[in-house]
Amino acid sequence: MSIENRNLLTNDILLYNKETNPFKCVSLLKEDIKNEDGSTHHTSTLEKNGNKRPPSSKERANKMLYLVTDNPPWYLCILLGTQHYLTALGGTVAIPLLLSREICLQHDYLTQSHLISTIFFVSGICTLLQVLFGVRLPIIQGGTFAFLTPTLAMLSLPKYKCPEWTFNKTMVNASDPNFIEIWQTRLREIQGAVMVAACFQIFVGFSGLIGFLMRYIGPLTIAPTISLIGLALFDSAGNDAGVHWGISGMTTGFIVIFSQYLRNVPVPFPAFSRSKKCHINWLNIFQMFPVLFGIVAAWVISFVLTLCNVFPDDPDAYGYYARTDIKSDVISRAEWFRIPYPGQWGLPTVSLAGTFGILAGVISSMIESVGDYHACARLCGAPLPPKEAINRGIGIEGIGCLLAGAWGTGNGTTSYSENVGALGITKVGSRIVILTSGLLMLCVGMFVKLGAIFSTIPQPVIGGMLMVMFGIITAVGISNLQFIDMNSSRNIFIFGFSMFAGMVIPNWVNKHPDSLNTGVLPIDQVIRVLLTTSMFVGGFFGFFLDNTIPGTEKERGIVTWKQSLCADVDNVAAESDCYNLPFGIGTRCCTGAWRRYIPFCPKPKPPEEEEMEVNTEIQNETPF
Repeated sequence: MSIENRNLLTNDILLYNKETNPFKCVSLLKEDIKNEDGSTHHTSTLEKNGNKRPPSSKERANKMLYLVTDNPPWYLCILLGTQHYLTALGGTVAIPLLLSREICLQHDYLTQSHLISTIFFVSGICTLLQVLFGVRLPIIQGGTFAFLTPTLAMLSLPKYKCPEWTFNKTMVNASDPNFIEIWQTRLREIQGAVMVAACFQIFVGFSGLIGFLMRYIGPLTIAPTISLIGLALFDSAGNDAGVHWGISGMTTGFIVIFSQYLRNVPVPFPAFSRSKKCHINWLNIFQMFPVLFGIVAAWVISFVLTLCNVFPDDPDAYGYYARTDIKSDVISRAEWFRIPYPGQWGLPTVSLAGTFGILAGVISSMIESVGDYHACARLCGAPLPPKEAINRGIGIEGIGCLLAGAWGTGNGTTSYSENVGALGITKVGSRIVILTSGLLMLCVGMFVKLGAIFSTIPQPVIGGMLMVMFGIITAVGISNLQFIDMNSSRNIFIFGFSMFAGMVIPNWVNKHPDSLNTGVLPIDQVIRVLLTTSMFVGGFFGFFLDNTIPGTEKERGIVTWKQSLCADVDNVAAESDCYNLPFGIGTRCCTGAWRRYIPFCPKPKPPEEEEMEVNTEIQNETPF
């Protein structure tokens, strides 16, 4: 195995090798330095001797305070872990609140709080599993809107539509066994579909099949698939926002102001450290928590307007559901602590229609997660994730979806892109911080009072937040077009037709549900769920046309897209083994050569690399 090129970086040596991984980081001349506060960071022999070359402007801009394998002080782990939890708060709370209306729970606020607590509890477990045994990058796991679209399509089937009396608050008795059976039947159906689809994701991940699938999936498949997630939910966002356009518009306005106009405005905060003593830190808090601040601001204003009796008292009047006292009793009724458990809503049920619909969400989630892994690696100062790490990450996400289905969150789990972006803001890429955040979500999931508080967020506030979030999801999908040749009539046709078909076909099927009749009810349900899932229809046409219409890889954007995944390799971690499994798995135990045949196990290092590392250790042990 010949090494053709060597580039000396700030903390390590980058080895270029055509035969294996094109970019592989080998840690050389490295030494751990103990900070005054007990934390550790990495430095090199060159840095220690004062012979380090002057850093470039790009290296100064991308310098991480803590790399993926570093251990920040405990108090910083708690503060930053809380920040990651708050960053994921908006999207995590929105999913059960949006789903509750579709499973006839719009007037059962106590059960809504239990759903919120459950999704936080499971998200904490999945985050710990992903960081410890999955891709091993600092990445949060949580609910996904990719599962919400096919779930709503499944619930639109005639047998799952809510009875009319469940929409009338005065007729709903949350303790009535008939009412409980109505919403639990729908939730158990979602649970079963998510669990079966999760088994497919587990197989794709741990078998290494994700690498095979990614050969045929390019920007023209991803763009319509992700964009239609947001576009398909415009009706749900409009229904919530339309309860009171003044409050929803104010919520949207606050989020836009905080995230766009004030994002670069620093705010002073008092701080203390051993070196600087008492001093002032300037933080861009509006850039960190725009959604949280927007929700809280609109929530407080709605509370004040409710106290002043600005909103009507009549449930049938416009603006009534902007009141904050509608769900006030749920906080007093909710217990302080409750541990969610598998099967808490009953034994999950399985149907072909629900399973095939959720599979479309699983495929979309896997594609998005692979991109998140690469983005997270670049931002936290880690080498590009090897294939075995990606396989483990997708497999662990499948296990997370299996747990979410068993616990009954009404959703699955995936990697949170919002928290990946937070790494670039804080410049702290330590996975210890994300482990702390996972433990925090686990504790919050058992603290039901907090879930009850979140369930009291007024409906138009949720609608205003969803308008922003679904718009961003749509734009993220369209942003994948930057990799393709938009001067090509081929590409313009594929994207335009896929997007239009993804909106027209589901709309027609929803308006003419009886037109699809094969005579076999299960097949009719499968076809209807798939054809009413916009992301499946658009993604299918994008995938089929992109792989059958002649076009070069450069024209299709495959070349540029792959290059973007390998970009910024000058900002790598000081450890090449950051993707190794914990507790000595693969290093002290399970070290046989058989590992090379397991798609999710770290591969044994070539003999020349092991010899190089031994020489490096000997060199570091000498005083010279």
